[in-house]
Amino acid sequence: MNKKVLFEDLGHRDYKETWDYQETLFQNIVDTKIKNRRTGSEEETPNHFLFVEHPHVFTLGKSGDMDNLLVDENFLEEKGATFYKINRGGDITYHGPGQIVGYPILDLDNFFTDIHKYLRFLEEMVILTLAEYGIKGERSDGETGVWLDVGTPFARKICAMGVRASRWVTMHGFAFNINADLGYFDLMIPCGIKDKAVTSLNVELGKQQVNVEEVKQKLLRHFEQLFDAELVKQAAKV
Repeated sequence: MNKKVLFEDLGHRDYKETWDYQETLFQNIVDTKIKNRRTGSEEETPNHFLFVEHPHVFTLGKSGDMDNLLVDENFLEEKGATFYKINRGGDITYHGPGQIVGYPILDLDNFFTDIHKYLRFLEEMVILTLAEYGIKGERSDGETGVWLDVGTPFARKICAMGVRASRWVTMHGFAFNINADLGYFDLMIPCGIKDKAVTSLNVELGKQQVNVEEVKQKLLRHFEQLFDAELVKQAAKV
């Protein structure tokens, strides 16, 4: 039986506003699980999946190194970007216009309790989507995310990932470059990995713009297949 996942496309939203919304959804699931355990009830825990496009923002994971941000916050302000230290895993990441950012907020007890498998499924969702455009996406040993030309001097990342999980509930997720301004990646050492380039789907396809809505539909279809889920579209609540 397919697991229901409530899906919201938030459009273009501020990072902090979206982070707060994620935290609310995440905490509601955790609180339900705690109540179920305490009272012996079996209240169903919801699952959520958010799509969003953020204004220019840099985020540093809890294990990240501030030195991987190559400019100060005054310079970021001049570039119209903000900066946050956040509670996901991973190092420094950039989000901005031209990206599909996905935040699955799932109770993995409803699917499988395996964080490694969860990350591999998110990667596979992007790899399968890239394949529909004739692009071979790959995993790079020890480096979460989706890459092109792994093991060559031309290796480059097209999708970054960083998640948080507590009581098998997930938050944060992935940033897939579709029509991204790659100049912003020069302001940091992406994910703390030196000497590796970053790319975007439009660059790989030699196009000025890729149809973002088309890519979203492909991602959602592969998500449903991989997670044996049924996405239920909701009106954006924030």
